[in-house]
Amino acid sequence: MTDALAAISAGADFLGFNFYLQGLRYIDPADCGQITSVLRKDFAHITLVGVFVNSPVEEVRAILETAHLDLAQLHGDESPQMLAALGGRAFKAFRGVPENITGLARSAAPALLVDAAVKGLYGGSGVVADWSAAAELSKRVPLLLAGGLTPENVAEAVRRVEPWGVDVASGVETSPGVKDSGKMKAFVQEVQAPFTNH
Repeated sequence: MTDALAAISAGADFLGFNFYLQGLRYIDPADCGQITSVLRKDFAHITLVGVFVNSPVEEVRAILETAHLDLAQLHGDESPQMLAALGGRAFKAFRGVPENITGLARSAAPALLVDAAVKGLYGGSGVVADWSAAAELSKRVPLLLAGGLTPENVAEAVRRVEPWGVDVASGVETSPGVKDSGKMKAFVQEVQAPFTNH
């Protein structure tokens, strides 16, 4: 709860909760539900997102309900059929920039997420994504940019890629899974910098 409140205080619009059992940032769905039930009352404008890696569609649906979440971010090898089965409540995260997004891009924003391609890892690697390729894709769809973003480089990433939004995990942590409120605040300020320094 402390991290969630610090992120909202810093100016985050979306909060992500990780349900990948092997992940460093895993949270139990019931624990998440306790947090989000409070957030729903006090911060109804915040979009709550569950992060999943190769979970069955029934499990994703159940956790979306249990944990009071708006959207599912699918960070594994999920199919277009699975996205369709979740009826607009999910978007696909890609490790690397996809060549073909047919059937894998959501019609609403965010259409998809672009992360760095790191062998054996489903995100949270701290490695910077391919900004040039992401910039080309962002001309076509409203994407979330992830991958190695920090308070030091996110303003440049926003200028170069012009994404719909940005996603951060390791870049605002003191150690894996431990968020730093100062880094979160600095990150959001830098995200806004390209728009306030005109």
